Amino acid sequence: MTAARPKIFGIAGWKNSGKTGLAVRLVSEFTRRGYKISTIKHAHHDFDIDKVGADSFRHREAGAHEVTIVSGTRYAIMHELRGAPEPSFEEILARIAPCDLVLIEGYKREPIPKIEARRLEAAKCEPLAPQDRHIVAIAADHPVEDAAALTVFDLDDTIAIADFIAATVGLGKPST
Repeated sequence: MTAARPKIFGIAGWKNSGKTGLAVRLVSEFTRRGYKISTIKHAHHDFDIDKVGADSFRHREAGAHEVTIVSGTRYAIMHELRGAPEPSFEEILARIAPCDLVLIEGYKREPIPKIEARRLEAAKCEPLAPQDRHIVAIAADHPVEDAAALTVFDLDDTIAIADFIAATVGLGKPST
C-alpha cells in the first residue's frame, strides 16, 4: 500500500524575491498552529551541508553513494548523484516522511499551487504569474498592478498567507 501524496504548496519567485523569508515565517506559523510541516528547497547551484574535514565529508569524498549522519537530535542523508540526473520533483516528494503540509521553495515550473513572491530588490522583476496558471496568489513588498484575478498579499502578512494556503490545499486539523 502506498502512502497518500502529502498536501503541497509552493513559493516561487526570482532570486532575492523573499521566498526564503516567507517560507521560514510560514513554517513557524503553521508549526505554531500545531501542524507538522516539511520543506523542499530547490537550489540552482552546487551546495554542501557538511564541512570540509568532517567525517561525513570524508565519507562522501571517498565515494560513498549516500552518507547518513545520525544523532540523538536529528539525522540527515546526503545522496551524491555522481553524474546521474537530478531526481524529479515527484521522486523527492516521495522521500518525505508523512506530514500535514510540504512547503516547496523553488521548483517554479512544477504544476503545483503556489504563491509568487515579489520584492523590488529581486534579481528580476518579470512577473511569473502571467505565464503560470498554477500561481494562485502574489505576495509583494510593493503595489501590484498585473495581478488580474489573483489574490495579492503584503509579503510580510504571514498569517493571512498561511490562512490562504490552508484553505487552498484543504488543510484539516493538525495530525497528532
